Amino acid sequence: MKTVAIVLALVVLAVVQLAIAGRLEQQGGVTCGQVDANMTPCISYLTQGGEPSAACCSGVKTVNGMAQSADERKTACNCLKAAANRYANLKDDAAQALPSKCGVSLNIPISRTINCDTIS
Repeated sequence: MKTVAIVLALVVLAVVQLAIAGRLEQQGGVTCGQVDANMTPCISYLTQGGEPSAACCSGVKTVNGMAQSADERKTACNCLKAAANRYANLKDDAAQALPSKCGVSLNIPISRTINCDTIS
């Protein structure tokens, strides 16, 4: 009986989580989880240099498409800043060049020091 109660509780939590995720998606909300997932393929480029992979550029384009409003851009900026600060070996020049290397006009800088409140 305990197992059934635990399974039922997990199902309820999953349904609530899906409902919240659906609401965020409808509102166009950007989450750090989304930004991180899309930018993960860029880690090797950002830390080692060279050329960004097709998967990396696809992620950059996706993040750019998700961040349409000023609030979404600020959120994405804070997510990118937090992610950049997790990698001590991140190459700032590679981060600054990434959007143009992917052919994207990204209105969100990838920087450890950016003041995201200035993003509009």
